[in-house]
Amino acid sequence: MAVVTPSGMGDPGLFTPHSVTWQMHGDPMMWVAGVRALYLQALHPRAVRGVLQNSDFRRDAWGRLKRTADFVGTTTYGTSEAAERAGARVRKIHGMLRAADPDTGERYGVDEPELLLWVHCAEIDSYLHVLRRSGYPLTDAQADRYTAEHRVSARLVGLDPETVPASRAELAAYFARVRPRLAAGPEARTVDDFLRRPPAHPLLVPAREVLWQWVARLAYASLPPYAHELYGRRAPAPAVVTRRLRATGAVLRAVPAQVRWQLPPKHILRATARLGPWARPAAHRLP
Repeated sequence: MAVVTPSGMGDPGLFTPHSVTWQMHGDPMMWVAGVRALYLQALHPRAVRGVLQNSDFRRDAWGRLKRTADFVGTTTYGTSEAAERAGARVRKIHGMLRAADPDTGERYGVDEPELLLWVHCAEIDSYLHVLRRSGYPLTDAQADRYTAEHRVSARLVGLDPETVPASRAELAAYFARVRPRLAAGPEARTVDDFLRRPPAHPLLVPAREVLWQWVARLAYASLPPYAHELYGRRAPAPAVVTRRLRATGAVLRAVPAQVRWQLPPKHILRATARLGPWARPAAHRLP
């Protein structure tokens, strides 16, 4: 059943402004959370192999990051039709791609449910972990609701929603099951090297050394302890990481939302233009 907006007009999309997802995805700490997700996703050898063997990650990593952000923005704030089209494009691309295990020679599709589920869960866990730890006011019940809401995004990429964790407890159980299959192989090292020092235009190198390094280090530090062990690089004490996350969140959230939302691709501005000012995402509007 369609959700009726206050004006009675406009398609509220698959999540709608009445969801936790709508409010939470407008937070600027989502960028740090996205980098954490990349670190975590790279620890699944089959999943990261599928990425590196099918894309020029080293040369077009920025493009890949922007495409991922655009997919999240479209599925969250776009119309239902736009979200479904975005999901269909992803499924079509994934259905054509194959990867090879260098040890066994096995070839497999990157759209295997196991791999899609790992990527999905790494993202949801990272979004929840970083935002809550940085001070975003999300209750346990709202965090569970957020996890359940993302059975929708799981369906869009080709997963059976019934197989996807729908609560924090189910998400934790999933990570416990998959943990023995994780490793920091050569492909994970490639991703790590890129995230620590991505290529940049000479004029942007100073910004990379200051701003990007802070984001990447913070994202890495917020990973679970087993990830630090696999990568072989220590992280600051948990209390230090939490203080840094909260300080970064406070600084970023101090920037007026209308200024932040001007950055491309402007999904939130288009959504509020479609639905009205009532649809602006904000933590105080969490359901």
